[in-house]
Amino acid sequence: MLPDALLPLLTVSTTGHHEVPMGVTLLFSGLLVAMIVSLALEEKLHAKKSVIVGLFAVVCLILADALHLLPLGPVRNVFGEEIALPVYIPAVDWSVIAIILGSSLFVDITSQSGLFTWIAIKLTKASGGDPLKLLVAYGVMTVVFSAVLNNVTAMIIVGSLSAVSLGKLQRRELLLGFLLTEGLLTNVGGLLTLISSVPNIIVGGAAGISFMQFFLVASPFVTVATALTLLLAAKLFGISRLTTEAERQEAAGRVAAFDETDGIESWGFFWFGAAMTVLFILALATNSVTPVLKDLGMGFVALAFAAIMLVRYKAVADRFYRAIDWDLLAFFAALFAVINVMEHAQVLALIGRGLAWIVNLGPTLGTGAVLVSAAAFSSVTDNIPLAAMLARILSNMGTPADSPLWWSVVFGANLGGNITPIGSASTLVAVTIIHKNELPLSFGGFVAKALPFALAQLAVATLYVLVFLG
Repeated sequence: MLPDALLPLLTVSTTGHHEVPMGVTLLFSGLLVAMIVSLALEEKLHAKKSVIVGLFAVVCLILADALHLLPLGPVRNVFGEEIALPVYIPAVDWSVIAIILGSSLFVDITSQSGLFTWIAIKLTKASGGDPLKLLVAYGVMTVVFSAVLNNVTAMIIVGSLSAVSLGKLQRRELLLGFLLTEGLLTNVGGLLTLISSVPNIIVGGAAGISFMQFFLVASPFVTVATALTLLLAAKLFGISRLTTEAERQEAAGRVAAFDETDGIESWGFFWFGAAMTVLFILALATNSVTPVLKDLGMGFVALAFAAIMLVRYKAVADRFYRAIDWDLLAFFAALFAVINVMEHAQVLALIGRGLAWIVNLGPTLGTGAVLVSAAAFSSVTDNIPLAAMLARILSNMGTPADSPLWWSVVFGANLGGNITPIGSASTLVAVTIIHKNELPLSFGGFVAKALPFALAQLAVATLYVLVFLG
């Protein structure tokens, strides 16, 4: 990190001894661009994110060491003791890794209780099979599941249930509209809490935003955006209420055949899972004010709840370890190493000067431009590197925690995923489910159908940030 007194300048070498030559900065800028392009072409390259970023991390670290950019040597802990660590270990934000690992394990184990399926089927039966009620129920469920679980899990649960429900109701002509709307709402729901999406975790951590503060700021927008998305979906996809009593009775009879208890193996574990889910959310919400926990952080809370849930499957715990998205965790570790090198090579300072120019356009134009730029970037490649870079740059600029710029990055990075099918993992899953159900939808077709939603959501987000958070 740059010395505090020099953070606003963004021009002093991070080695503390000399300026980094512009040629070196441009070299590493080229590597950063190449990495981002490679991530955008992930499927064409037939390579996982972790492999792509891992290779760039290796190249960046070797070059940075050869050019004497890295502060090599032992580091000191809080007691002043020297600890010999490889330079790329302190570069990793381990709190982010812990939150993702712990939350993923907790959700995976809790889902075995049948809790989330039970909720989904209960809502289906409560709708009576009416298409419009079903759309609203599934839309709200998608948002809540995306906030509490994660975007991909929410899309898999709700998307699969939509295909089954509309098939039994003999309304498969509505399935494309349902699945597309649910895919778009996963990114809206991903804005609701600090742990709903990875950009939230990264930006919130850098800005020092607490779980409860994040929720209080984001929830009004999420509420409006959800309602707006559902209204647009009903209009654009022709989803309406059943008109006759005979139609309503027939639909109600069909959904009544669903059994919400099918996935419940033990009612004891079901209620335990429900109680632990409530406690987990409360623990995260009060983490910043709870003694001991506020020192250990949200990563500890997530890992602790995962450990408690693992007791239920203590003899076969390794099966959950195998299900962890190790590619994502390795991707993060490598990405943090790359970002750290970019900071020492003054690449982030270079980008920061461009960002400062945009911000200096004015509190209205500058903040709005950051949001729109973040959304545009997120629509064509992974929003995680974008969030990581902008969070580090805003931190180095000394951006106050209450600045609307942080929220511009959060809203832009999340909502940009609704512009194209490759903009987020959950929209990609939605397209996969669409194709699995043999529904035609090309890349251009997705953009054409999703663009009205994305533009409306971004317009509301920009207005919200400028008027209410500015």
